[in-house]
Amino acid sequence: MIILGIDPGLATVGYGIIEKTLKGIRMLDYGVISTPPTEDTPARLAQIAEGVSRLIAEHRPDCVVVEELFFNTNITTGIKVAEARGVILYRTALECGNIFEYTPLQVKSALTGNGRADKKQIQFMVRATLGLTEIPKPDDAADALAVAICHANTSEYGQRRA
Repeated sequence: MIILGIDPGLATVGYGIIEKTLKGIRMLDYGVISTPPTEDTPARLAQIAEGVSRLIAEHRPDCVVVEELFFNTNITTGIKVAEARGVILYRTALECGNIFEYTPLQVKSALTGNGRADKKQIQFMVRATLGLTEIPKPDDAADALAVAICHANTSEYGQRRA
């Protein structure tokens, strides 16, 4: 099963693509879709949609896993991320149709057994689970791989959306 994990954002959308087989989990690709801050929001959202479409066309995932939003104190940033997340969900619904969502707490618990794990613990587990020599960079890509691994290991917890 090929799983596309996505960590939504407006400036940077992290993605991680893994394959789960009977032999285990292996990383196929990871990276980010970046949008320039000089562009207006609609143009940036269109770039995100195009980037997600390219990933789906290239890798043909069996499912897409998107991390749910965690709102901090900056509601304005949260709204922009929510808009980007909406575009991501829309494109993946059209082009893949098999979408799951996980909260940050679920991802942390699935990877470390601790819902309060910090970013370094998550990154360590991503590296160890995938047998990588280094932690994937940037952080957004590592987060996307984490949500994909979460689904690969605990798909009964995800909430199907499409």
